[in-house]
Amino acid sequence: MSLLSYARRSAGFSQRQLAERSGIPQPAIARIESGRSTPRLDTLASLLRACGLSLGLEPAAGEGVDRTAIRRLRQLTPAERAEIAVREARNLEKVVARRQR
Repeated sequence: MSLLSYARRSAGFSQRQLAERSGIPQPAIARIESGRSTPRLDTLASLLRACGLSLGLEPAAGEGVDRTAIRRLRQLTPAERAEIAVREARNLEKVVARRQR
């Protein structure tokens, strides 16, 4: 299923309804959804906006990740990592308990 098809169906629109909302002809939407046509970025953005969504940029998986803490934890023994996990779980329990008051 294409991104556009997913967005349209999630919004509960038929291709005709999306065409009316976006001003882009229904046959063009059908071609894009079937993969027979690749839309320009602004066209795709308009179609997604009509579905109540938007295009966004985010780092690719693994890009822009600060691995300092990961490297530090990998230097510890499994027992030391387990102790930290238990301590952090207890801290989290305290935070949750405070929020429930």
